[in-house]
Amino acid sequence: MATDTLTGPLCARSLSAGELGAMAKNLYGPGVRMGNWNEDVYLEEERMRDFLAKRDEGQLLIQKNRRLKENLLRPMQLSVSEDGYIHYGDKVMLVNPDHPEVEADLFLGGDLSLCMTPDEIKAYLSDELEVPCGLSAAQTKIPVGRNTFTILCAAGEVIGQVVRYGQNFRLGIAGGFEGRMFYLSSDHRTLMKSSKRSWLQEVYLTDEDSYLNCWQAAFPDPQLRLEYEGFPIPANAKILINHCHTNRGLVAHRHLFLSTYFGKEAEVAAHTYLDSHRVEKPKNHWMLVTGNPRKNAPTVLDLPKPPAEGTRALEQVAETPGRSTTPGAHACSHPL
Repeated sequence: MATDTLTGPLCARSLSAGELGAMAKNLYGPGVRMGNWNEDVYLEEERMRDFLAKRDEGQLLIQKNRRLKENLLRPMQLSVSEDGYIHYGDKVMLVNPDHPEVEADLFLGGDLSLCMTPDEIKAYLSDELEVPCGLSAAQTKIPVGRNTFTILCAAGEVIGQVVRYGQNFRLGIAGGFEGRMFYLSSDHRTLMKSSKRSWLQEVYLTDEDSYLNCWQAAFPDPQLRLEYEGFPIPANAKILINHCHTNRGLVAHRHLFLSTYFGKEAEVAAHTYLDSHRVEKPKNHWMLVTGNPRKNAPTVLDLPKPPAEGTRALEQVAETPGRSTTPGAHACSHPL
């Protein structure tokens, strides 16, 4: 009977088939490394040391992304207007009031606040905001770092002074960061620079202080616009915000959606829309929303609206005995 014989210095005797199988299993089992296993082990250990060092220093991408989101969504406190007007240095929200969009079937409803919107890809790679930074209009009424603006001086005005119609001012936002300020800016449209969806004049945030940061407020009614020139700007009232350099109005396109870092939001641009009566459309209307002096709501928008004067008059008539609320009826009926 033939037997397998291993020749060489290590095997001087004949081995059985079972012993050969056991040796082959030990030499080529799944736990045996093949190839440059020593280098592979070194690289794995080096990658682990690099990962632990970045984690301790807070340089991991997920840590940077978390810090950026915490700053942008940090709760903010709006200024409370004691006299009902806007002042330099006030912290406000820019809100486009709710109105039906008659030019499109699909649009974002409700009050839309102006928000800073970093690039979606860059937001995952860094914890700092890169300039220029984009803007959008979102369905939120809670003041946070990304939608709280500060009314800044433009030509040597004093902090605390009342802002008036036709007076230059700047809108700055810190985005929840300490020691940084970004200014709401715009410039003429070019072939290489325009808004993403409407291709109109772009609105963006920059850290450069220039005349492109200056804006003015105008009264919405064009027939009373000149009469209101120089009057203080009331808080939480509809106004027009026009760019000084280009004379274009700030506008919220509710029907043009943007896929942002925070979800689906509306585009913001600089363009003046006029109706057949040469009056600015509601998409150009904005409110400088201040804080709520009460503690149950963060902004004045959450306060219940008082009944209108006409409604109160009808209620008084209805409560008066002997009165009739039927239109055209006499207050008292006399016998014939």
